[in-house]
Amino acid sequence: MPRAARVDSAHITPSAHYTGFVWYRHHLAEEPFVTPFGRLAHGLLAPVSWGARVAFGLDVEHLLLQRHLLIDALLREAVERRGVRQVVEIACGLSPRGRRFCARYPDLRYLEADLPPMAARKRLLLHEEGWLDARHQVRPVDILAEQGVHDLQALFSGLDPEVPVLVITEGLVNYFALPVIEAFWGRLATQLQQFPSATYLTDLYPDLREHPRYRQLRWGIDLVGRLTRGRYYLHYRGDSAIVDGFGRCGFGDVRVHDPKELDAAPPDAWPALVRVVEARV
Repeated sequence: MPRAARVDSAHITPSAHYTGFVWYRHHLAEEPFVTPFGRLAHGLLAPVSWGARVAFGLDVEHLLLQRHLLIDALLREAVERRGVRQVVEIACGLSPRGRRFCARYPDLRYLEADLPPMAARKRLLLHEEGWLDARHQVRPVDILAEQGVHDLQALFSGLDPEVPVLVITEGLVNYFALPVIEAFWGRLATQLQQFPSATYLTDLYPDLREHPRYRQLRWGIDLVGRLTRGRYYLHYRGDSAIVDGFGRCGFGDVRVHDPKELDAAPPDAWPALVRVVEARV
């Protein structure tokens, strides 16, 4: 793989520490998920976050919670109503979701995956707390690898091909240019075809240029890019374009969810800036 691709993958890791503290702050994670860097980053960015709320009406933590809670809700539905018993969370970072869902559903197998350094850190965290076992594991993966020990085929090789599976990526896809992430989605769809049923859940920030807060969103993503030493891309111009894009990547049943589904917002409220995509092969 080209060196540039590897560097792009590494940009994501700093934000994992920040979001890890956000989940803890909002009672979604236990204290072991908090890192000193995450606590420091949250403190340093607090004035910036406050300024964004006051000046632009843009609440960064609210955006993070919107996507996280909606993914949780869709995962619960898949487990309780559609018989999903295998979950793979790619780019897991310091997400507490695997811990929470394994505790809630004793029959669930949860495989977390990330770049090797973050995967090692997550594995150590779970091991030290006694949470790592045969049902809850962590493996390294590089979503840009087309072959090799860290590619998607290696990641999925240990799963039961006779059991339905659900794959999650959160806070990942907008760090990559659209051709790059669509290539990943194509490889992912190919891997998911081996299962009797397979679902993919991901958050995605579309390029909603008509949105009343589009300028504020552009400011926010520029800030994220500077903090992560990379770029942050907006994908697709709307929900129908999202459906078409995922269809080109091999997903036949695509549904686009607005976090307002959970917020019970009034009918005339502005639409959310983030979407959660539910795609099946």
